[in-house]
Amino acid sequence: METETATRWLTDAEQCAWRTHLEVNKLLTYQLEKDLQPFGLTMNDYEILVNLSESDDERMRMSDLATATLQSKSRLSHQITRMENANLVRRENCESDRRGLYAVLTEHGKETMRKVAPHHVASVRRHFIDLLPQEALTELDKALRPVADHLRGQRGRP
Repeated sequence: METETATRWLTDAEQCAWRTHLEVNKLLTYQLEKDLQPFGLTMNDYEILVNLSESDDERMRMSDLATATLQSKSRLSHQITRMENANLVRRENCESDRRGLYAVLTEHGKETMRKVAPHHVASVRRHFIDLLPQEALTELDKALRPVADHLRGQRGRP
């Protein structure tokens, strides 16, 4: 029989840090999404385009892309269908695995990335990077890295 442990409530400082993190995450995501709207893209679209543009041959297996973007295969499939309709990506069969599919960046997708990436980077700078001194960015990276490593390790666990 498991013993009941006392809840470790957040201290005022911990709660303040947690709530600030949540607020910044929501507001920053909202703003970055808003800044992509004039290009007809969502943050999910942009993340997929980035993953494809940075991968070998500008293609990824759909299952790997779902893992990389933390989307279910079904949700990613719907997302890729919308992006195919916009001629940003196309699906290709995997020759080595008849059940496998690749998402492939199209020429229009590449051109869209060349056009949108500078605007997105400027948005990230304007709403995040340039608001913090370099030392704070270094400390933020150092502080959040263990959390990212821990959560990465939790992926795929029930």
